[in-house]
Amino acid sequence: MAGASILVYAERLGGSLSHIEKLLSNELSDFSGIHVLPFFHPFDGDDAGFDPIDHTIVDPRLGSWEDFRRISKTHELTADLIINHASNLSPEFLDWQEKGDASEFAGMFLTFDKVFPTGGTEETITSFYRPRPGLPFTAYNVAGTRRLVWTSFMPSQVDIDVRHPAGEAYIDRVLDALESGGVKVVRLDAVGYAIKTPGTDSFMTKETLEYVSELSKKIQARGMRVLVEVHAHYTQQLEIAPLVDLIYDFQTAPLLLHSIFTSNVDALASWLEIRPDNCLNVLDTHDGYGVIDAGPIGGRPGLITQEDMANIFAVASKNTSGHSAKASVVPQWFDLPHQINATLPAIINDDTSYILARAVQFLLPGEPQVYYVGLFNGLDDKELFEKTGNGREVNRHHYSAEEIDRALQSDVTMAILGLARLRRHEVFSGTFGWQKLSGSSMRLSWVSGSTELSLEFEFADGKTSFSLVLKEDSGIKTFSSVSELADL
Repeated sequence: MAGASILVYAERLGGSLSHIEKLLSNELSDFSGIHVLPFFHPFDGDDAGFDPIDHTIVDPRLGSWEDFRRISKTHELTADLIINHASNLSPEFLDWQEKGDASEFAGMFLTFDKVFPTGGTEETITSFYRPRPGLPFTAYNVAGTRRLVWTSFMPSQVDIDVRHPAGEAYIDRVLDALESGGVKVVRLDAVGYAIKTPGTDSFMTKETLEYVSELSKKIQARGMRVLVEVHAHYTQQLEIAPLVDLIYDFQTAPLLLHSIFTSNVDALASWLEIRPDNCLNVLDTHDGYGVIDAGPIGGRPGLITQEDMANIFAVASKNTSGHSAKASVVPQWFDLPHQINATLPAIINDDTSYILARAVQFLLPGEPQVYYVGLFNGLDDKELFEKTGNGREVNRHHYSAEEIDRALQSDVTMAILGLARLRRHEVFSGTFGWQKLSGSSMRLSWVSGSTELSLEFEFADGKTSFSLVLKEDSGIKTFSSVSELADL
């Protein structure tokens, strides 16, 4: 029976790993796992740690591997294997830049000619799926020669040739470090982009799935579980689910917004009919609030339509007084953002609907994970956004110890902690069931022996209502409001 976990930045939750340890031992003790976002050297690079110079060490400003080994003794520790790229300031890349083919790291980084040995056409080059504007290449000087290096995300994030022996050796070195540091779940970050195959969009292709399967077996042989991070069409999530231990359920999040904003649960019900059980149940994350995962992609129909997606962005913009539209980025290949850059409490703008979304997250099969900003009912950090120009920073607030203490006094935060406590109940080792009661209402339930836990909820005329009922031999408990769940 899996409990809930929390997703944090090492430096943004009280300012230190030691403060996180203290919280996990006290106020946040109902979480059984923790995913600490990239804490490698440096944790504050161009992409908030997702561009490691040294992927094998903890940034000394945060602590050491010993700190993480200590945390892993009481909580299941998740950490990132940034599989697609490294920093252009990494020792490996700098050595290759200086020595060229004489470098021991020659071949580790992916160049244009490796993918297109006979040249690429406009069609084959522009067909690549990319989450950012522009083409995925950057010209670098390598031993006196200009080389076109793949940079799928940012110019400073240079793509790794994961099939080359030098690339494989690099990944093995990182896995050695993660294993020795007490990591129990390895999150494969950006793995959907790792294999470039001419003639395709090179995202979650057959070749990608083959690589994920191979890499997963290697990680599992070390005694660690594999979590794959892929923002993709829902059918691609279904394809990759059997290959790994955990996949992100990025579909439920936008479907809940669709239900709340339209008072209709049909699309959510369609997803529950086919949803895998080995999900990491998430709503908000450090990357914003995904919407495209439930929509049409590449000509394939989605669980919701393009118009439904547009409505979600429009309502979110209204609820945030236009700020989410300002902070969210529209890729060149699409006419809508693929995620909302705003905090989830701001997007929903209603405590009852927000906590209902959390209750659904906790009752669905899988393993619920709560993002730290959402836990503390955080609103958009507009000042950080203005300072950095990065829209995702609105949802990455630096919480002081005092701010955390204040949040822990609020009904919303206490209700989420109550749900985390409930998730440890033995009823979750029983049988799950769900039922669409009407076009605007649904029931989720767990049954184990004589114990039953149920959640009924309805969206009607812009209002949300719910009833969480726990029936045990000792009696019946009913929770129908945020304040009641805060006392759970």
